[in-house]
Amino acid sequence: MNGKRMIAIGIVVLALTLAACGGGAPAPAGTPASGGAPAGGATISIGALYDLTGATSDVGKDYALGIQDAIACVNKEGGINGKKIKLAQSDYGYRVPEAVTIYKRFRDFDKVIALLGWGTGDTAALSPTVNKDQIPDISASYSGELSDASKTPYNFYAGTDYSTSARGAMQVWFDEVWSKDAKYASEKAARKPRFVAFYSTSTPYSSAPIKAIKEQAALLGFEIGPDQDVALTALDTKSQVLAAKEFKADLIWHGNTTMSVATALKDEKALGLNADNIVNVWGFDENLPKLAGDAAEGVIGIGVAAFFGESVPGMDKVLACAQEFNPSVPKEQRLARTLQGWANVMLLKEGLLRADKAGKLTGVGLKEALETIKDLDIGLGVAPLTFTAKDHRPGTVIRVYQFKGGKAQLLKAVDMKAKWTDKWEAWIGY
Repeated sequence: MNGKRMIAIGIVVLALTLAACGGGAPAPAGTPASGGAPAGGATISIGALYDLTGATSDVGKDYALGIQDAIACVNKEGGINGKKIKLAQSDYGYRVPEAVTIYKRFRDFDKVIALLGWGTGDTAALSPTVNKDQIPDISASYSGELSDASKTPYNFYAGTDYSTSARGAMQVWFDEVWSKDAKYASEKAARKPRFVAFYSTSTPYSSAPIKAIKEQAALLGFEIGPDQDVALTALDTKSQVLAAKEFKADLIWHGNTTMSVATALKDEKALGLNADNIVNVWGFDENLPKLAGDAAEGVIGIGVAAFFGESVPGMDKVLACAQEFNPSVPKEQRLARTLQGWANVMLLKEGLLRADKAGKLTGVGLKEALETIKDLDIGLGVAPLTFTAKDHRPGTVIRVYQFKGGKAQLLKAVDMKAKWTDKWEAWIGY
């Protein structure tokens, strides 16, 4: 890691510890923040869980900044029909027991009516509790496990679920690379494409879409090799790469976050594994080519929202609010994670507006309001959002990007419901 990168990370960490000092960044653990709420005025209490110090903090810090920027902007623009959002925020370090403890404090002390959650493990662990408490959890975990409203009625997220996204990325590779690329022209008639998954087998986020992507591999006729266990904090993946090379893999799925994905890509290049790579959403951002260098060239990944600064509706506001509320963090160091934070806040805002209009500004009222959303366009590069009382998968369109010249370019958007209409209903809940 070079000196400039270390300094940039230091700036972000510093910004994330200055909430009470007027810088507008997320508060230290357990610190309530008003997000612009006037003293004595009408407020709506919302909780937010972040990973600023744990195994997914490489992506969690920027997501937290996005949440903070978006809440501050909502309040600046008048809040929810004049009611400002009071944000109680805490870093839980990607530790599930800590998340449960903090949630209880949010519920009992801060009296939140909704939670902006983070990881798959803690969101799944909290799901029975938020269901019982009737407190919606709009989380950064897009796990398909949380999409079946008959089992997890209070879980929502503003991004295509991990399983549909993984299926979509594999489908795009199959259609656009395996079927069209000249390097496979002499082989594809004689054999099946070969697939291997790299992910942390003990991490709920990383393992969440594995069943689905292997199903998709089977549907498309892949030969599936042995899974390779890669820790979220891995600094060496040579043994995993050599195993994939022995299998003669054509396609590698990376299910971790950016730093360990970069490690694997560099090891692939160094060891001569001539495979293509598809990456889950939390492993694919602006930092990947910075960390992996030219090993990231041609890598394909999922974007549930736009990259920071990409020309999409709503980006002007994102940029302006980042400058206003977190000016100490250079825009060059902001990531797509900012947009993912914004997306969840925009979903929350829409639900709160509808609940308030209905005179039911409660957890139950918010859930009911969110389930009236159909084809909601929040901009930000997010596919239109739809929720029903049965299905909390928010969308069917997967936006698949590819790094070219160090920049992410949209490769293809695929509608998986339209592509696999006969399978779609059965794919819910995992």
